[in-house]
Amino acid sequence: MPIDFSKYGPVTGFDEMISAKGNPRLMARQLCRYFSGLNDDEIEELKRASDLAIKSLGISFTVYSEGSNIDRAWPMDLIPRVISSKEWEVTAEGLKQRLTALNLFINDLYNKQEIIKEGIFPRDVLAGSQNYRPQCEGITPPYGVWAHICGSDLVRDGDGTQYVLEDNLRVPSGVSYMLENRHVMKRVFPELFEDIDIMPVDDYTTQLFEMLAALSPRRNESPEVVVLTPGIYNSAYFEHSYLAQQMGAELVQGSDLLVDADDFVYMKTIYGLKRVDVIYRRIDDDFLDPEVFRKDSALGVSGLLRAWRKGHVGIANAPGAGVADDKVVYAFVPEIIRYYLNQEPIIPNVPTYLCMRDEDRDYVLAHLDELVVKPANESGGYGLLLGPYATKKQLKTFAKLIRENPRNYIAQPTLNLSTVPTLVEDGRVAPRHVDLRPFTLQSKKLYSTMGGLSRVALPEGSLVVNSSQGGGSKDTWVVDVGGGK
Repeated sequence: MPIDFSKYGPVTGFDEMISAKGNPRLMARQLCRYFSGLNDDEIEELKRASDLAIKSLGISFTVYSEGSNIDRAWPMDLIPRVISSKEWEVTAEGLKQRLTALNLFINDLYNKQEIIKEGIFPRDVLAGSQNYRPQCEGITPPYGVWAHICGSDLVRDGDGTQYVLEDNLRVPSGVSYMLENRHVMKRVFPELFEDIDIMPVDDYTTQLFEMLAALSPRRNESPEVVVLTPGIYNSAYFEHSYLAQQMGAELVQGSDLLVDADDFVYMKTIYGLKRVDVIYRRIDDDFLDPEVFRKDSALGVSGLLRAWRKGHVGIANAPGAGVADDKVVYAFVPEIIRYYLNQEPIIPNVPTYLCMRDEDRDYVLAHLDELVVKPANESGGYGLLLGPYATKKQLKTFAKLIRENPRNYIAQPTLNLSTVPTLVEDGRVAPRHVDLRPFTLQSKKLYSTMGGLSRVALPEGSLVVNSSQGGGSKDTWVVDVGGGK
């Protein structure tokens, strides 16, 4: 039986591709016509082709469960998410604006701290930061950029308004899945890419390499760029190896590198030592250099911070960039944009309550069952409270945590996240909640990717999009309205 979008639903909020009357929105019409012409057998055959492509490409992610690591095939839905190019232009400008301001903010914090002196950003928020690194004080990296790669999570609420939900500035992950989703879709639906003008994403790794190469201290030579991974047991190891391979960079672990007496970084090879110019690190600050951070770290490189401070090696993202990857700092980003750029934010924040403020904390504690409560430095959907779905015991536990450490918690309204058509059991199409993680690059100049990783909550009614907690993904198509080439 062909898919009938007129019977799609029920939609309880804003659907990005189907109107309230059940009609495909303009940018999605050509895609919906295609899927409407498929019968059950054809849909099943396409699903098998997709699964085979994912398996043959080796696209996987790791789930940590009860002390064991389980590699699972990457969950990808066949129906892409469609965004109009006109809408994307605004989003891209908003992402560039945000990353520019955040880098100015980070550089200010580690140097003059003018934003604190002028009373825009509270000193006690910085004092309570888990990711502020005093070892980085007095440093200004090349171009004043600390966060070279930012993965911002974007959502739409029930009326279609787009918000930034959070900024990921430490070691943001997921871009390899954005690229691999596109590879799978091109294999399964080659005819759609001939008929629809879809913005390409293939040059992301070229842009990534160019961004990294611009950080090299040796300007007149071909830079040696490496990807520093914690190793095969890391949940994002697939991405580390994939990006290294696509960029033509070496994939290394801490034991493969050393810092010599003159504070230059070298890579051990079968031909001897080779100088390293730029490190794309996928290791948290704590484990990066046992000389200055965690002494027991076997993942990092002793002396690496000395080499970086002297300008002998570029590191992306820079040590200390995570000071802005804090959900309490997030609440101040609109003011940060106004302060450094004298502009209004193009993409707004979700309204946020800071539990460190007495008035906000009183409101949060009185309305815990209505709000989403998040710890300041967790990621991946861990450690949060979804108030409307929480048990009395969970609500009581979080009330205690908030009272004991109010600086560590924020709260936000429970958004009715936008939905997109998703293939579910029995070949049906149903609305499922979705978010978007675009990746923005900055070093000598700004780059913005063409779309991003769309993550979808596969269980009905779920708001949790993380793959480690039952979520899936979609290819993200930015298309010209009108759809045809």
